[in-house]
Amino acid sequence: MPKDGILDPQGRAVEGSLAHLGVRGVTAVRVGRRVELTVEADDDAAARVVVDRLAGTLFANPLIEAWQVERVG
Repeated sequence: MPKDGILDPQGRAVEGSLAHLGVRGVTAVRVGRRVELTVEADDDAAARVVVDRLAGTLFANPLIEAWQVERVG
């Protein structure tokens, strides 16, 4: 997800489309992406360390993007 204050052209395009579709009440749109991983680790904390490192070095540009790691399932 783009960090606050970083231009989000995809989000702006969606905002423009909402108006054309007659959708009202949406005041902000941010567009990001989702990456799902299956990680084998000793415990959740160890898996989180691996995934957070990958997010900050491979999946996101830490200068302009923010990320969150969550366990699913």
